[in-house]
Amino acid sequence: MKVDWIRKLTSRKFWAAVAGFVGPLMLAFGVSESTASEITGIIMSGASLIAYIISEGMVDSANKETKE
Repeated sequence: MKVDWIRKLTSRKFWAAVAGFVGPLMLAFGVSESTASEITGIIMSGASLIAYIISEGMVDSANKETKE
């Protein structure tokens, strides 16, 4: 079974799950709540950027195929 990485990387649920896993994991290893919160925020911000870039690339690709 092949994983559709483009769909995964643009999924908010996937990134919420990643942040939801990483945050408590950092707390378990003794990282401060403040730092864990900042890193979780960075993960979610990065996820938004990745989703935007991939989505725009897909739109541009579809527009290029339509014009040809």
